[in-house]
Amino acid sequence: MALFFDAAWFDQRLRVLGLGRASIGAVLHIPDEAVDDLFKDQRELKPLEVATLAALLAVPAAELAKRAGVGTSAEPEAPAAPFDERMEAVEQAMARLEERMHRIEDLLTRAVDTTRALRADLAAGAD
Repeated sequence: MALFFDAAWFDQRLRVLGLGRASIGAVLHIPDEAVDDLFKDQRELKPLEVATLAALLAVPAAELAKRAGVGTSAEPEAPAAPFDERMEAVEQAMARLEERMHRIEDLLTRAVDTTRALRADLAAGAD
């Protein structure tokens, strides 16, 4: 029984945790376009992805599956990875996100410094 992807619920959970949609892509190792497809209900999560996102969003896997619109199937579901493995995957994804944020912060700092230097040069040239 396929339902629908509850984008508002996912956005709210991410917001509560101080995360964004990019966190989903990072933890699932999928590009932004695939995350967009999830939110547009054009891509269904795989069982391991459900378990991984449940760990990231700190909710039971059954709740996440329901909110993701993952349908039931006659096929048995693949067993979830042990909790320690899922948490390790989440921690690795978070470390990648932190590194990405540090790079962005460095770029912004350099851009601000460059802008200030250009303004100072322009002001000095106007005198």
